[in-house]
Amino acid sequence: MGAPGGGDSPYVYAGTLVVGGQGICRVLATGPRTEIGKIGGALREITPRPTRLQRETRAMVVRLAALGAVACLAVFIAYGMTREDWLKGLLVGIALAMALLPEEFPVVLTVFLTLGAWRMSRHRILTRRIPAVETLGSTTVLCVDKTGTLTLNRMAVRKLVVDGKTWHPEAGGDSAAPEECHDRLEFGVLASRRDPFDPMEIAITGLGGDALNGTEHLHFDWALEREYPLSPDLLALSHVWRSPDGREYVIAAKGAPEAVFDLCHLEGERLEDLTGEAERLSEEGLRVLGVAKASFHKEELPTDQHEFSFQFLGLMGLEDPVRPSVPSSVQECRRAGIRVVMVTGDHPGTALRVAEAAGMEQGVCVTGPEMAGMDEGRLREIARRANVFARMVPELKLRLVRALQAEGEVVAMTGDGVNDAPALKAADIGVAMGGRGADVARESADLVLLDDDFSTLVSAVRSGRRIFDNLKKAVAYIIGVHIPIAGMTVIPVFFRLPLVFSPVHIAFLEIIIDPACSLAFEAEPEEEDLMLRAPRSPRQRLFDRSLLGISVLQGLSALLAVFLVFFIAYRRGMDEKEVRALAYTTLVVSNLALLLANRSWERSIWETRRRKNRVLLWILAGAAALLAAVLSIPYLRGLFALSPLSPVDLAICIGSGMISVVWFEMLKLLKRNGAVSGAA
Repeated sequence: MGAPGGGDSPYVYAGTLVVGGQGICRVLATGPRTEIGKIGGALREITPRPTRLQRETRAMVVRLAALGAVACLAVFIAYGMTREDWLKGLLVGIALAMALLPEEFPVVLTVFLTLGAWRMSRHRILTRRIPAVETLGSTTVLCVDKTGTLTLNRMAVRKLVVDGKTWHPEAGGDSAAPEECHDRLEFGVLASRRDPFDPMEIAITGLGGDALNGTEHLHFDWALEREYPLSPDLLALSHVWRSPDGREYVIAAKGAPEAVFDLCHLEGERLEDLTGEAERLSEEGLRVLGVAKASFHKEELPTDQHEFSFQFLGLMGLEDPVRPSVPSSVQECRRAGIRVVMVTGDHPGTALRVAEAAGMEQGVCVTGPEMAGMDEGRLREIARRANVFARMVPELKLRLVRALQAEGEVVAMTGDGVNDAPALKAADIGVAMGGRGADVARESADLVLLDDDFSTLVSAVRSGRRIFDNLKKAVAYIIGVHIPIAGMTVIPVFFRLPLVFSPVHIAFLEIIIDPACSLAFEAEPEEEDLMLRAPRSPRQRLFDRSLLGISVLQGLSALLAVFLVFFIAYRRGMDEKEVRALAYTTLVVSNLALLLANRSWERSIWETRRRKNRVLLWILAGAAALLAAVLSIPYLRGLFALSPLSPVDLAICIGSGMISVVWFEMLKLLKRNGAVSGAA
């Protein structure tokens, strides 16, 4: 049969939509043997590659697991040889392995991306591929459709031009339609469906129904005898009506101005004047239609619209208004360093007018035919500067995506048609329309906008940034809290000091750490300047030097605070259980202090106290309650080998734990003051 693709091929393929004609078909293949079935089979064989974040996390876990195994063996041997208690050495080695093994990383990654997708769904964004949530934060270019995404996809009649006079429906009001406009509206309604679904016909019939209400120009009792549809040769349609008295046929026509001019056989100066008027309306961003009427007295209707004697009535200018939320969303993108590029099939004048109404930077407007004649080098140059692409076809969308990616951009592309699927698949983030999108487009996309709204897409980008931001905080916290646990497990072994922690103590800490890093940080609200930053580089590593450096310093400061409390208590001659209770309580408090400090790397603990995070409050309350139970209930004290603490001892532990993050709070203040001074 050959490959599908038109060219007057006599074959019809599964998934083809037949829009006209009739015929008899013989089935040659079914199911997986069809062309669309072969595509499905190929898709089943494709294994998605892990994202950069997943690869980084896996590598870090493997390294730390290897380090934990080596350290566990070393501590076991050292303890057994120096104290000749191999069983206790094994327990200490297990405790160290538990302290070093970052089992939270895979949990955090899964929880953050999954809950992130859930939160986005509450804002009418369906995530079809979870890794797209990670990529959203680095988006640099949003390529969006005009109709239905930037605009409401609800047409409204803005101007009616009759004999050189213009009526503005929105200014005059429905009841103020001048008499000379009545028959123009009447035949505009007659040239539309009785129960319209096309946005233009909905606008025309709605205005006509309101403006002509109570007049003789509405004909609910007329019967539609025949319809002459649009054709590639004539972009106009006609409806033939018969009145109840049956005396004559009444014909109403509407369509592209030049097609209606042709039906009316206009020529000379009048044709030039009307053509100029139609062009002026187009330059105002309006969709222009011509309206005409005719009558016919013979019984047998002709086969061609041209056989009627049409009289030209006037021009209608319709507008698809920009969504009210779009201008503010475009400005938000501009502040966030994200380019918004409009890709539409409309006239360049209409596209530029909508871009202006949306608040987009004008830049260069490129049409599809111009783009088709460019080589790749020229296209890449234009892609850097142009923000409006008009008269585009789906095949050119794919070229545009690749040109932008070749310039180092991270591209989010919207689409709704079957032919948009390649561009959606090639984009870093393919975004399909849920309200009017084709099934193939939705299957190819990473995200689906259930309301087809541009501001929803901007909200998705904001969510992606928040998720990555909070993920960094969670990772910093995980690394930081493991250092004092591991340190207080190793130091007593090599310096022959009393052992502080056993596996039961580590397990208790894990009860706090796991929900804290996976749930508390995920629920943390976004930073105030989140959408004022430039997009992060897609090559930026999660475990970069800055994050690792801050995390290690946080962990070492917490280790120092815990060790000082432990060492001073030991030097004062306190018994082993009391020393352990002091050190352990200080460690738990420093753990919670790290949790509070890492809520923001810009705002202090005092400033972030007003941020609503119910999960965090539950974790803090639960940790405090569990610690109080361990210190006060005799059975639990015996299980943990602790002794009760006096109010003074408890105050020392709380103070020492909180002091461990003071340097980080000072660093935030200095960093912010430096930024403010630089801005000034």
